[in-house]
Amino acid sequence: MHTASSIARITALAVGIAGALAFSNADAAAFQLKENSAKGLGRAFAGSTSAWGDASVVATNPASMRLLDGRQFQADLSAISFSADFEKFDARYNGTGGPGTGAPVSGGNGGDAGMIAPVPAAYFHVPFGENDNMHFGLSLTAPFGFKTDYDKDWVGRYHGVTTDLKAVDLGAAFSYDVNPYVSFGASVFVQHLTIELTNAVDFGAVVNGAAQQKAAAAVLAAGGTPAQAANAARQASGAAAQQGFYPGSADGYASLEGDNNAVGYVLGGTFSPSEDTNIALSYRSKVEHKITGGKGKFDVPPAVQVALGMPGSGLFVPTSGKATLTLPASLTASVTHRINDRWTVMGDVTRTAWKPSFDKVTVDFASNQPDNVLEFGYNDTTFGSIGTEYKLSDTITLRGGVAYDETPTSYAHRDVKVPDVTRKWLSFGLGWTPSEKTEFNFGYTHLFTNEPAINIVSATGSTLKGKYDVGGDILAASVNYKF
Repeated sequence: MHTASSIARITALAVGIAGALAFSNADAAAFQLKENSAKGLGRAFAGSTSAWGDASVVATNPASMRLLDGRQFQADLSAISFSADFEKFDARYNGTGGPGTGAPVSGGNGGDAGMIAPVPAAYFHVPFGENDNMHFGLSLTAPFGFKTDYDKDWVGRYHGVTTDLKAVDLGAAFSYDVNPYVSFGASVFVQHLTIELTNAVDFGAVVNGAAQQKAAAAVLAAGGTPAQAANAARQASGAAAQQGFYPGSADGYASLEGDNNAVGYVLGGTFSPSEDTNIALSYRSKVEHKITGGKGKFDVPPAVQVALGMPGSGLFVPTSGKATLTLPASLTASVTHRINDRWTVMGDVTRTAWKPSFDKVTVDFASNQPDNVLEFGYNDTTFGSIGTEYKLSDTITLRGGVAYDETPTSYAHRDVKVPDVTRKWLSFGLGWTPSEKTEFNFGYTHLFTNEPAINIVSATGSTLKGKYDVGGDILAASVNYKF
């Protein structure tokens, strides 16, 4: 039947496995999640690792555990409402892997691909040692996650239908206070990553393109000229079309599931030049996931199975796969200054090293499916925020903040899985402390965005052009209990 080289360009990319292993509803850049604290959300995460009284520092900068008041447990829950509506589309077959008909791809705009997603977090802190100068903490957070879900028959189905990625961290932290003004800390976490992806495969274009390449190869092998090979390919394409194999004539679907556990760490230092000022620096390591047990499944029309010689060809059959996916490292500088008994101001800057992690991903299939190297072209990003707190009374605290959140994507590399764009944050928050032991916090953020545009070509030759109307709102609540 067909050789691997005759279908390699079509099949591996059509499956979209590498897309699954790189992507999966987030409200920091791409699929990074900052939503680990209702208190932090209320000030756009300014002072995220340097402000007093937020137990989320157990996960983000253990050195700042000295800013916590005694033993405590904190639970946070954020709800992210993310919308992504594709509009003004132009989808056509451009001839790659099939005849250059220029015909439009059928289907609608896919509906709202976003969703409302819960993001939980929990923290435990206990001081110990002489004068409580050492600290131990536990944390459960979700630092990465994304989900887009389109109608199954939408116009961009060959580029993606469902993409779902979740990363959950379970961490243990320790810090040591050199004195009341200097502390250092570290944490180690185990990260569980799960991925699921589905996309349509244009098997009509796959079979038609394979017939063209087989006919052209036969002519060239017999000593024919390139012009004769091109003519043979056109004739083979017409014959395949008469048999019902042309772009859009025989859709199937591919899906992939994978998971892995890996270990990372956080290092931090917190410095207080005065009793009213904290400066914190923290580094979160990259996490390398070596996925070895991924499961690929394919829904292939019966006629296509015959045309491709399945299962003997070893193409589009259930298979395992392996790939290495690296979630990025980040460096955060955070400052908090207490102006007086009522006003506090703070700021944050985070640099995330997407570029080395998401330059490319290689997927190695256990079947005859050709390996695939996919270029992502992600760039490093900067997140910056400023915020403030105002103590209205002994029990009520008001918060606010703004932030600039840079996307790692660009027009040249943006796709339907993560239609990301740079965003601006406007945040508000409220804290209520009804007793010395109990504190409740609420935060809200609205995201202001532009309309990200895409212009992409699938492996089977369908071009998708258009833009997205994207938006986001985040609501969070937490309870902190001291014991």
